[in-house]
Amino acid sequence: MEKPNDIPIRYLKGVGPKREKTFNKIGVYSIEDLLYYFPRRYEDRAQFSRIADLKEGGVYTIKANIVARGQRRSFRRRGFSIVEAAVTDETGIVYCIWFNQPYLHEYFKAGQGLILYGKVERYAGRLQMSSPEFEIIADHGQEEGAQDESLHMGRIVPVYSLPSGVGQRSFRRLIKLVLDEHLTSLNDFLPYDVRARNNLLNLAKSLVNIHFPENQESQKEAYKRLSFEEFLLFQLPLALRKLKRQEKNGIAHTVEGDLVNAFIKKLPFRLTAAQLSALAEIKADMYKPQVMQRLLQGDVGSGKTVVAVIVSLMAIQGGYQVAFMAPTEILARQHYENIAQRFAMAGGALSHIHMALLTSSGGKREKERLSKQINDGKLDMVLGTHALLEEAIEFKSLGLVIIDEQHKFGVGQRALLPKKGLNPDVLIMTATPIPRTLAITLYGDLDISVINELPPGRPAITTMHFTQMTKRSAYTIAREQMRQGNQVYIVYPVIEESYALDIAGAKKMYEQFKSGDFKDFRLGLIHGKLKKEEQDAVMLKFRNKELDLLVATTILEVGIDVPSATCMIIQHAERFGLSQLHQLRGRVGRGVNASFCLLISEAKTEESKARLEAMVKYRDGFHIAEEDLKIRGPGEFFGSRQHGLNELKIGNPLTQMHLLKTAREEAIRLTEHDPGLKERNSLALKEKLLQRFPEYKKFMLTG
Repeated sequence: MEKPNDIPIRYLKGVGPKREKTFNKIGVYSIEDLLYYFPRRYEDRAQFSRIADLKEGGVYTIKANIVARGQRRSFRRRGFSIVEAAVTDETGIVYCIWFNQPYLHEYFKAGQGLILYGKVERYAGRLQMSSPEFEIIADHGQEEGAQDESLHMGRIVPVYSLPSGVGQRSFRRLIKLVLDEHLTSLNDFLPYDVRARNNLLNLAKSLVNIHFPENQESQKEAYKRLSFEEFLLFQLPLALRKLKRQEKNGIAHTVEGDLVNAFIKKLPFRLTAAQLSALAEIKADMYKPQVMQRLLQGDVGSGKTVVAVIVSLMAIQGGYQVAFMAPTEILARQHYENIAQRFAMAGGALSHIHMALLTSSGGKREKERLSKQINDGKLDMVLGTHALLEEAIEFKSLGLVIIDEQHKFGVGQRALLPKKGLNPDVLIMTATPIPRTLAITLYGDLDISVINELPPGRPAITTMHFTQMTKRSAYTIAREQMRQGNQVYIVYPVIEESYALDIAGAKKMYEQFKSGDFKDFRLGLIHGKLKKEEQDAVMLKFRNKELDLLVATTILEVGIDVPSATCMIIQHAERFGLSQLHQLRGRVGRGVNASFCLLISEAKTEESKARLEAMVKYRDGFHIAEEDLKIRGPGEFFGSRQHGLNELKIGNPLTQMHLLKTAREEAIRLTEHDPGLKERNSLALKEKLLQRFPEYKKFMLTG
């Protein structure tokens, strides 16, 4: 029997070749994909709310008939239409309005039955639903009426995010058709003992009850089972990678020595307790003859780079080379200059450490020269960008790999650099804090160290929120900072002006500022469309205090360190994620003077308001991360670069932490007992894992 995953969606009755592309756009390519296309919410249509019982501020589902409908133009916005409908049941009347959907006027008919779902508000003295979701109740004479009414009425009814041109009723019929015809050919890939141990439903019952639940309890059990299987498939590759790593022979580094001691002794400050704790954990790893794979996470300005330098010296003093990779040339150059300066100031043997900077903008001759020095072992430490990954770059004795801002690199890119040595230790750094329990589970193949305190003496950063009406007050604060000899950033979400989003772009505002609000100051402009050399030239001028104000896009987000920058204005702050706002804020407050982060925004959605409130209220990055997870959910928080999280269609690590931890424990148990997933009861699970993650076949499930 052909497997549902092998049957293209076009062969399903009601789809066909014409609609196939529409379904592909929502990620549905096969029959199995449709089974795993879950409802976004449910409506309990066994019992609707009566119109007489509707209360202002509540969200309701009602069943009513249209008694009148009309269309009018908005007086405020040209070409903007409003469709209205008065609907009634036997208990009362409520009004519904839809904005700028003129086709609805012809779609609705008097006497038509509707199911409506939305928030009830009071407007002009009457109850009203604004832009409610709706479903037309078919006449029993129509083909889609009586024969399948049980899918749409008198039960808990699924509501889906729909492909273009497909209605809720049609979509439910397709789901029911697939369940009826293909459910028995699905293989339950979760081993029976795993299901029994965790009290999980079988796959068939789970899929039936996630789409058409018998009751709320059945839906919850289906949700638990399907979330668990997603978490397990996410955790298995991590557990397998960690197991593979533990089997490899690594380098037993000389963690105590003159270079490390001299560097720490010459530092102009004391290391924090959190830095010392992280160093102790890393030192214990590097001392062992196994490969270290450790994630070092810490807030902006917490001193991760100093820890990375000390760790580098542990490798260098044993005769090994260090590769330090950063996501941008600006950041790589900054690390190179800062580290070289520290070594020179420390003097002695530290001043004789051979370092180099390798980036894509270096000329061919320069690259060839550096490549030979790296290959000959004449360079102890090489800092660079993706250029370090080029095939021509070969290390003589690579002992340590450091990857900064790891989320800026793909999983494949992160794996390439360690392959340039014989099982070197790897330290991955991130300034995007993640709550520790979540990080341990999501980065299951890595050991984790956390720097959760800032060095003493770091100045306070005052964060304030302004509207477009009050933004001149923010400009006044910026001018005052520049008059005191400090520097200012103004950040925009786009380069060119976007009429669609009504955002003034960085280029346009840069020109306006030069002749307007900041005409008395020296201005610069930096963004991602500039060539690397142009970006570096502008940034160098700013760092050398040849510019007072830098207008920029989010290119500033990562790592740029200018101690005299004390003020950042973020325009259209509602367009940024909370973690991104926090990263940007970390570009100020890096010197000794009090600093400001000024948010200019017309936040209209509840989500954007919550983000800005959190920014004003909290400074701690770990607290910010928790708020961001609550507001946006894990998928958006981690982004598509975090391989696997975009596979989570139903599981939520934030709200199902216990289930995620359980799945991790099961993944570890499975891989320790059966590393190749070759035993009979693991074969279906192995097949499903390779279906979801085919790239793991060659280096994880061999043998």
